[in-house]
Amino acid sequence: MQRLKVNRLDTQQVNFKAKLSALLAWESVSDQRVQQTVADIIERVRVQGDTALLQFTNQLDRTPFKTTAELEIPHQKLIQALADISNEERKALEQAADRIRSYHQHQKQDSWRYTEADGTLLGQQVTAMDRVGIYVPGGKASYPSSVLMNAIPAKVAGVKEIIMTVPLPNGKVNPLVLAAAAIAGVDRVFAIGGAQAIAALAHGTQMVPKVDKIVGPGNIYVATAKRAVFGICGIDMIAGPSEILVICDGQTNPDWVAMDLFSQAEHDEQAQSILLCPDKNYLDQVEESFKALLPTMERGSIIKTSLEERGALILVENMQEAINIVNRIAPEHLELSVADPEAMLPKIRHAGAIFMGRHTAEALGDYCAGPNHVLPTSGTARFSSPLGVYDFQKRSSVIMFSQQGASDMGKIASVLARGEGLTAHARSAEYRVLD
Repeated sequence: MQRLKVNRLDTQQVNFKAKLSALLAWESVSDQRVQQTVADIIERVRVQGDTALLQFTNQLDRTPFKTTAELEIPHQKLIQALADISNEERKALEQAADRIRSYHQHQKQDSWRYTEADGTLLGQQVTAMDRVGIYVPGGKASYPSSVLMNAIPAKVAGVKEIIMTVPLPNGKVNPLVLAAAAIAGVDRVFAIGGAQAIAALAHGTQMVPKVDKIVGPGNIYVATAKRAVFGICGIDMIAGPSEILVICDGQTNPDWVAMDLFSQAEHDEQAQSILLCPDKNYLDQVEESFKALLPTMERGSIIKTSLEERGALILVENMQEAINIVNRIAPEHLELSVADPEAMLPKIRHAGAIFMGRHTAEALGDYCAGPNHVLPTSGTARFSSPLGVYDFQKRSSVIMFSQQGASDMGKIASVLARGEGLTAHARSAEYRVLD
């Protein structure tokens, strides 16, 4: 492996802001060629249904399926996969599932109402979606943890049916993915991936049922397809490459921080790992840890490309400046590897998940901490939140006026409606006004 060339930035450089902007730049959804390819796939699946799914799946995933029926993985295979994995793997999946379920139960929203003095009732009715689709990646890596993180909140919300799609490159799938589906209570699983899976979930085919919402990460084709079908069904978010930003005071073991940065860099060459620290000597130590640890990593070439192209070690003046940069970046994962993270927390306005203290590795959040690992990326934490139970619940306003309330409010509505020139609105309200 060639020598690692780490990006080093200093906030006191004249062109720091420009360099940071260039480092952060990432186009979340694709060029015209990708968009056209995705549009063609969606249209073929919409028109041809399962026939198109079979053709795309065999062509793009090199699967050996001969009939459309083979695209569905029988539920018994999920049960069998759970039985076949090791006891250690099963226990780890079950413990992670229990923690994820426990955390998300705190998010469940209930219907509410109140009654005004004249007897008018107002409130909100909360109901779960009927059917959701979960996309589970199956390309450079497979993610049983994503199955748990997407399916369990839907189950807690009360979703009636969960449909999962997962690509099977060369006809193979990690048995942990199927075992996780069994533990999480997934109802049906289809061996399809890419834009064709998103199209099938959004429009429905003869075999794949149409869903109300699609959740789960994927590659650029999946992200582009999700954006294209939004409006036909709901989506969780347009997910970009994984990100981690660490603020460190220079007192954490540099090997720990280096490996935390590696943990996200190994996802993908476009993943982003950034360290902010006011101590130049400590940044030097972390860079030395990079060089010592990188040869030991199985996905070292991916980590190297990620760090060189999108990673950085940034020297800041002080911790307040580090916090300002955090709020500028709005990272997916933020580690506060400092002596007093509680004091820093109220100043953090934009981050998907915040990992507090030296012992809280981001990797724990990926698997078993409990909070969801499906998080806003590419700065969208400024206006978006982690996936949660609330993503699978809908809210309906409840309004029931008493006779007196309808009369009193009818007078107000009449004035406003006539002011807008909407006479039918006004007269509708006026009919209920008491003489």
